[in-house]
Amino acid sequence: MTTQRLRRRLLVRGVVQGVGFRPFVYTTAAELSLSGSVGNDSSGVVIEIEGAPPDLDRFAERLRLRPPPLAVVEAVEQADIPVRGGTGFHIAGTTRDGGGRTLASPDVAICADCERELRDPGNRRYRHPFVNCTNCGPRFTIIASLPYDRERTSMADFAMCARCAREYADPADRRFHAQPIACPDCGPTLAYTGPGAGAPLTAARQLLRAGGILAVKGIGGYHLACDATDETAVAQLRRRKRRGDKPFAVMVPDLATARAIVAVDDAAAALLTSPARPIVLLTRRSAAGEFRSFAADSIRTAQPGEDIASVGVARACPPIPAPSVAPGNPDLGVMLAYTPLHLLLFGLPGDPPGPQALVMTSGNLGGEPICYQDEDARTRLAGLADGWLTHNRRILVPCDDSVVRSLDGRELPVRRSRGYAPLPLLLPVPLPPTLAVGADLKNTCAVADGRYAWLSQHIGDMDDLATLRSFDAAQRHLAELTGVRPTQLVADAHPGYRSTAWARRHAGERAVYTVQHHHAHIAAVMGEHGLGASDQVVGIAFDGTGYGPDAAVWGGEVLLAGYKGYRRLAHLKYVPLAGGDLAVRRPYRMALAHLRSAGIEWTEDIPAVAACPPAERSVLAHQFRTGWGCAPTSSMGRLFDAVSSLCGVRHVVDYEAQAAIELEGLSRAGAEGATAYRFPLLDGDPALIDPAPVLADVVADVRAGAPARVVGARFHAAVARLVLELAARYAAPATVVALSGGVFQNALLLARSCALLRDNGFTVITHHRLPPNDGGLAFGQLLACSEG
Repeated sequence: MTTQRLRRRLLVRGVVQGVGFRPFVYTTAAELSLSGSVGNDSSGVVIEIEGAPPDLDRFAERLRLRPPPLAVVEAVEQADIPVRGGTGFHIAGTTRDGGGRTLASPDVAICADCERELRDPGNRRYRHPFVNCTNCGPRFTIIASLPYDRERTSMADFAMCARCAREYADPADRRFHAQPIACPDCGPTLAYTGPGAGAPLTAARQLLRAGGILAVKGIGGYHLACDATDETAVAQLRRRKRRGDKPFAVMVPDLATARAIVAVDDAAAALLTSPARPIVLLTRRSAAGEFRSFAADSIRTAQPGEDIASVGVARACPPIPAPSVAPGNPDLGVMLAYTPLHLLLFGLPGDPPGPQALVMTSGNLGGEPICYQDEDARTRLAGLADGWLTHNRRILVPCDDSVVRSLDGRELPVRRSRGYAPLPLLLPVPLPPTLAVGADLKNTCAVADGRYAWLSQHIGDMDDLATLRSFDAAQRHLAELTGVRPTQLVADAHPGYRSTAWARRHAGERAVYTVQHHHAHIAAVMGEHGLGASDQVVGIAFDGTGYGPDAAVWGGEVLLAGYKGYRRLAHLKYVPLAGGDLAVRRPYRMALAHLRSAGIEWTEDIPAVAACPPAERSVLAHQFRTGWGCAPTSSMGRLFDAVSSLCGVRHVVDYEAQAAIELEGLSRAGAEGATAYRFPLLDGDPALIDPAPVLADVVADVRAGAPARVVGARFHAAVARLVLELAARYAAPATVVALSGGVFQNALLLARSCALLRDNGFTVITHHRLPPNDGGLAFGQLLACSEG
């Protein structure tokens, strides 16, 4: 009896190019004795497969349920086509046919197989700084356009040697159709400029050991690196970069070293070692006794087969970061080496001892976008670096490191960039082709079409001409990768935002919609959780600054919100913001504004009052009395600043949210069992959250000599309690409570607020794929202008 044969055409959509999908299809078809072909086009991966119906079904099931590790299968469309016969299966060429689009992969950290080759003296890629395969290496930052083939990447500059070409063409090889494939004979090469002698990596390590600052060209741009344990080097880098007190991130070679300097639980370890390899904010180990105890425990509990010799130094003598790495901050941003070049910079066995921990900060001056083009870097970093470790693989797209927290075992993004961009987000409501331009701080832009949205990498703060140029390039590249040609634009409602002005300048005849800042925050977290077009939430949006339709500076908002609109239920009572950005940089100004509004006399025994020079105090009193140069604000972020100054923690800041961050750090020590202050709610439409009683209690505690950690803990408990009381007042039993805005980056506040809400029966949603700060705002803007 003749076995029935069928032939099917399958279109696989998602992140399926540059992730080993065609080799996976080839080997799966071979295992099931199926014939046909597989190729890329602008819609995704196109497969024609022929064989017995049960085998075809098994094949389709594997596509959906067991794809390659880096693939994201969004849809598999199938259609029966005429049987053609044949016994072979082959990989077809790439075409640009098809009416859909495929999705580009983010850059991926070096995989375990490639790291083994990098360390193996018998392997031909031993010590090759650009080793990669189908499962790892650069993607997003080297892609000019899709479909993803070598000629459309910066690797087109390098012709494959015969051995690489054989690997590329061999379906059984890990590098089958790996577009960035290279080896020492045909790939990119390193170069070093600066003091020292020897090969580029040798000279670069010598510079770092000598306390120098090294410019390192990576995957998405230049880093500035120095020995993280060298206080002189770190302080010098801070001065040259004009960074103030803003924390630096630290790169370490392995997880063992990370565990030696920060507290790493299982969830944090998973983030540190994930393919994205983000910077993870973790509590640092600070006491010498804790270090000694950790080292002893680590050696006692070493896993079978663990190489104690390679990690013993980190465990017994951990690389304690210098004080200047993250002054005044209990957390440390740590990332593992994610490229072969980074691993070689730390050194392999047999190399002279080098730094065990490196400061790795973006190659730029404070406020500027990251340098990624060689000539631009030579100019802009000329006064910052003592030496240069570069290579000749072009970076086409700049991409900063991503930053995340681990909170209650879940990921809380702070900056979504390398390793995540440009992965798409599914939209709960369909959209026409749309460009959202985001906000002016922590800017990202986004495009959407149908049920998908694509967010750009982190672009930065839009107060610099170079950042505006970066924004322009990012939105063009995003449109090229996705094929989205926006028919409308959406921006923040703030009339003075540069991003909004950009949208109006570039709209042409297209419509430009504007969305209120906090509505966009709440829409973003709703969309992230897939809420529908008719759903509403009680949205609590706490942040620093957002333009309100009454021309006030909003930031302590309670909204009844859906995608298409919102109603303001309550807000923090307005106080005067004197001098705009000056009040942000000098928290004592916000403290004095809140004291005046609360009817509390300015006396010198209050640290914030004492911190304000008498002449400035006089000017502020006049401004508050007359309203000259003042805007009303309901900002919860500014209230945190005020309390930080009232406690004597921070009166002047060098970077955004520094006062609140340092207050949180101190408050953790006193959080257990802290008695909450209480915010009364004053009836009205909208209701008013009155901070005056809280401020009176704060001042009373400060005058009584209570330490800042106790006052801060009571204040954090008060805000968390306020969140619960707002939910109890406004949320019906079936209503979801949504938390968003930059204040909810505060891990102590967010954890306590969520615990209180859940313990009292509320459903609460928070961010896990997007930052709660303005870095996620573009996604909310898209949803707020949807037809849903």
